[in-house]
Amino acid sequence: MTARTSSISTPSLPLGADAFAAVVAKLRASAGLSAKADIGRAAARLGIGGTDAVRVGDDCAAIPDGEGFLLFAIEGFMNEFVAGDPWFAGWCGVMVNLSDIAAMGGRPLAVVDAVWAAGEDGAAPVLDGLRAACERFGVPLVGGHTNLSTDRGQLSVAVLGRANRLLTSFDARPGETLIAAIDLRGRYREPFSNWEAATDAPAARLKGDLELLPLIAERGLARAAKDISQGGVVGTAAMLAECSNVGVEIDLARVPAPAGIDPARWLMSFPSYGYLLSASAAGTPAILASFEQRGIAAAAIGTVTADRRVTVTHQGAREVIWDFNRDRLLGCAAGTGTGTGTEDAA
Repeated sequence: MTARTSSISTPSLPLGADAFAAVVAKLRASAGLSAKADIGRAAARLGIGGTDAVRVGDDCAAIPDGEGFLLFAIEGFMNEFVAGDPWFAGWCGVMVNLSDIAAMGGRPLAVVDAVWAAGEDGAAPVLDGLRAACERFGVPLVGGHTNLSTDRGQLSVAVLGRANRLLTSFDARPGETLIAAIDLRGRYREPFSNWEAATDAPAARLKGDLELLPLIAERGLARAAKDISQGGVVGTAAMLAECSNVGVEIDLARVPAPAGIDPARWLMSFPSYGYLLSASAAGTPAILASFEQRGIAAAAIGTVTADRRVTVTHQGAREVIWDFNRDRLLGCAAGTGTGTGTEDAA
């Protein structure tokens, strides 16, 4: 099945034929991808997995509640990130959790934080970032845990949300189109590969952009989605594929990308607003149009397959990045019995 392309021109990855082999090598060696295997080890120790009543391995734990679902997720941040850019770490504590809620087709209810710092001065920029993000996104911060007597800054933030109809990591099906939607209106927040497109955006735009995902779910346009996280486009596609017991084939030239970007870095970047969705041919045009109407770059970048491999292609060349027939990643596919409570929690 051929992936359908967008009707509106979307900037795509500037990848020359000679660079393909180098990009493939970097994707296979990606720390962001290999680190996800740590989640599987922790989950196996905890005895949780894809057969649990609340399926594990998704962006949030989806807990049945009446006619809908409560969504519960948590994010912990690298110490070097908190130390190097504490205000932005606080902002991201809110932003990435809200992205997880949206990726499940939900809307946020509230967040709580846990902050460790060497004194009040050490905690101040983190708390300021948390407050700024909550105010901009319009989500209440209702409490948390604070320790101002530690030798280093650390941060964890949790979120509670609600979905009427779920998008999950477990419902991609062979033959569907893989869609990437990324807000390119940003810049790198050096020195990390975080593509930052939110801190300067108005509140109405931020909230309206997140609202697209629950609307897509409630209109029945897609059943499977995942927010693009530390593993980048390809690593996130791998996690989605594993949970759904499928494969994906990605045409790298179709991936939305800013002009003048390094292809390998971009494919492993963590965008402030970025999602992968798996959709039928009937649902794909409406999904693309919904993102494009809000100025978000969106494109059909590949196809969901039945072969349980993550494959990238470019100008006729084809390389396998991960083969689930040989190696687990998260180890959280339905029926495997191991997994993680939330995708980045362990």
